[in-house]
Amino acid sequence: MLPADARIRSSRDFGAALKRGRRAARGGVVVHWAPALQPAGEPATPSEADADRTARAGFVVSKAVGNAVVRNKVKRRLRHAAAAELPHWPAGTDVVVRATPKAAERDFAELRRDLTEAVQAARTGKSGRQHRGRS
Repeated sequence: MLPADARIRSSRDFGAALKRGRRAARGGVVVHWAPALQPAGEPATPSEADADRTARAGFVVSKAVGNAVVRNKVKRRLRHAAAAELPHWPAGTDVVVRATPKAAERDFAELRRDLTEAVQAARTGKSGRQHRGRS
């Protein structure tokens, strides 16, 4: 279970993390990794200006994933997986985890592995896709 201070709750904070965060997708999840400070030293999120707060996680599970029972099961599994990873994240980091429809088919071990790999890819900036320039 995630502690109350480790959850992203406001839509403003969700939007800020989605807008400025690095994105990586693995299996049934897409992760948006938003570190504490912008390169210019500006506060990371509008409502949380201090970088010494704990890392936070937020979850987005749309109706495309399944009915309410399936969505809640996926969200519970992702929350549990994120709670195990949270101590390894730098203070002040915001992470938004978006479940894809494939998440409903995956068991807990697969979702946890997807989350861990996606967070690692977003942290290092390796999304797994090769970008090709125009010739």
